[in-house]
Amino acid sequence: MTAEPRPWPAPPATEPVTATVRLPGSKSMTARALVLAALADGPSVIEAPLRARDTTLMAAGLRALGVGVDTTDDDRWVIEPGVLRGPARIDVGLAGTIMRFLPPAAALADGVVEFDGDPHARNRPLKPIVEALRALGVDIDASATGGLPLTVRGAGLIEGGEAVIDASGSSQFVSGLLLSAARFTKGLTLRHEGPPVPSAPHLRMTTHMLRAAGAGVDESVPDVWRVEPGPLRGRTWTIEPDLSGAAPFFAAAMVTGGAVTLAGWPADSWQPAERLSELLTALGAEVTRTDEGLTVTGTGTLRGITADLSEVSELTPVIAALAALADGPSELRGVAHIRGHETDRISALATELGKAGADVTEFPDGLRIVPGPLHGTTFETYADHRMAHAAAVIGLAVPGIDLADVGCTSKTLPEFPELWSELVTRS
Repeated sequence: MTAEPRPWPAPPATEPVTATVRLPGSKSMTARALVLAALADGPSVIEAPLRARDTTLMAAGLRALGVGVDTTDDDRWVIEPGVLRGPARIDVGLAGTIMRFLPPAAALADGVVEFDGDPHARNRPLKPIVEALRALGVDIDASATGGLPLTVRGAGLIEGGEAVIDASGSSQFVSGLLLSAARFTKGLTLRHEGPPVPSAPHLRMTTHMLRAAGAGVDESVPDVWRVEPGPLRGRTWTIEPDLSGAAPFFAAAMVTGGAVTLAGWPADSWQPAERLSELLTALGAEVTRTDEGLTVTGTGTLRGITADLSEVSELTPVIAALAALADGPSELRGVAHIRGHETDRISALATELGKAGADVTEFPDGLRIVPGPLHGTTFETYADHRMAHAAAVIGLAVPGIDLADVGCTSKTLPEFPELWSELVTRS
């Protein structure tokens, strides 16, 4: 039997947090680089990748399909494309990237490929990409709800052509199809029909990286993406520090009136740094970029905000935590799709922030948070790394916050407990 995780006391800050942090690479960029490298016409190198549960499971899934993925060097992964083939079994863990990026690649394999993952992974939406693949002629079995467990009977090719998808539940539905589309015989013209697609910066990351790998991509018509058939080039991918993973560290500067610099931040980023800067500034921070990196400085005040987070929904838990510590109410909207993330993040945030003493109103697409006198509580983490980040941020200012399971942060940053404790206690 697996032992129950022990609660982890979130360290309170007694001084302003002032530090320079070096964080692993972006999960989103690492996942996309792995898929594009696996489908390329020659070897690739991924420099400064993220080594965490999501990305190591992605690497294992590609190996199961016949791709050579050498991850022995933490800072330099080497990918040797191979003939994709089954039979294979792929463990997606709880990763949306794996369950949505690898089924199209598996359909290019010759043989049967089975997908399953953690228990909650079966609740994460997958049906739109399943239906799109079926429309493109892929033989695929799914659960009664259209999700995991999934079986793809690959025929060694996908003819491609045109497909329609409702990607309002996740931009990953579009990205998953686009990443493999250059290998489709006729390429792919994908049209979204439905409410707006969330997380537009992640879609732009996908199309930027496809072009960098040599694909012809046309996104000039709103909600339509065209990928031309053709080879993808092997290349060296240099992964940026993970902006979403940096959010709790920036929040530490804001809560304590300190300053945190994310080292190694590039001059030109494929991540939504501008939107992050706008949000943190509205909340009361000062955000600057220098040759040293991206720096967030706390001003001693946290302000309530009204914000549409649809483009940066991964930030919602940390933004919600800051809102609970602010000097006035906040309303965070546009994130209905995060109900289908690692957990129902809207409901989970409402429950846990409420337990700590905030007055939280839950909307279908977000939260209204009215700060109140907060107190210690055990913050359930729901096997969700972002919920753990939110709890740690609250714990900076509120004594007695215990995380039910800090181990879930291994999904994207296994070193989080040590990094966080060091950050808070050394300041």
